[in-house]
Amino acid sequence: MINGILVINKSKGMTSGDVVYKLRKILKTRKVGHAGTLDPEVEGVLPIAIGQATKLIELMHERPKSYTGRGLFGFSTDSYDTDGKVLKRKDVTEKISCDKIQEGMDSFLGKIDQVPPIYSAVKVNGKRLYEYAREGIPVTRPVRSVEIFKYQLIEPVTYQDGQEEFGFDIECSKGTYVRSLVNDLGEKLGYPAVMTHLQRTSSSGFDLKQAIRLEELEKNPELAVKYILPIDSFFADYETIDMSEGIWQKVKNGNAISLRNDAKKVALRYNKKVKAIYELKSHTYRPYLMLLQNE
Repeated sequence: MINGILVINKSKGMTSGDVVYKLRKILKTRKVGHAGTLDPEVEGVLPIAIGQATKLIELMHERPKSYTGRGLFGFSTDSYDTDGKVLKRKDVTEKISCDKIQEGMDSFLGKIDQVPPIYSAVKVNGKRLYEYAREGIPVTRPVRSVEIFKYQLIEPVTYQDGQEEFGFDIECSKGTYVRSLVNDLGEKLGYPAVMTHLQRTSSSGFDLKQAIRLEELEKNPELAVKYILPIDSFFADYETIDMSEGIWQKVKNGNAISLRNDAKKVALRYNKKVKAIYELKSHTYRPYLMLLQNE
């Protein structure tokens, strides 16, 4: 069985589900899942969990994500990107300064409440928002709490024919819609705005340097062995403890153990492989995540 994490550099026009479907065929295994959906028109880092690594998916979601992209002042759409129906137009009659744009971006740093785009996969009463939008059914979009760690302007900013285009780098928590951040920045500065391009540069602790295009794997499936990262790579920042035979026997049975340690979570390793993550509770370490088949 294959156990590990494969970082795919997803191309535009492909859903995250498409990637999983194709990888199941390439890797000849059903136990494949992705950590963090990417919209079809967004490219970039899509971490794929294989085998025992599928147990990590919820943990993978918790880690920050980074993006680079482009936005445009001058018009807005119902989808907050260029695929949607134009809702507002307003010419930028005088170039917005870089300082003013950055000041607007800075106002979104930290924990904020965000309303997701109507064309998104967020569910309301068991139905996705984009389904309501397609059927023309009014719905109240839920307010979500997210955290923005970085929202940085990338120069140069270009101004032409009443429109102003800018680039940005963003680092944010799970659940953040970058399209909404671009739309909201426009509202903050008094101009309708739309996202024109987006690439995810890192997710779940993995980045583009570790990624491979799915198209390359389809041509050369044997490349997968070179790019599949061990499960242990996800726990690189955890305190790691090599288990004695005695502790390993207890851990195999899911028993609580005592350790001379005060870390909240520890990675327990046996035969040079992480076999479990244990969490400190009331002075005793108890099972948090079991990875006994990690070979």
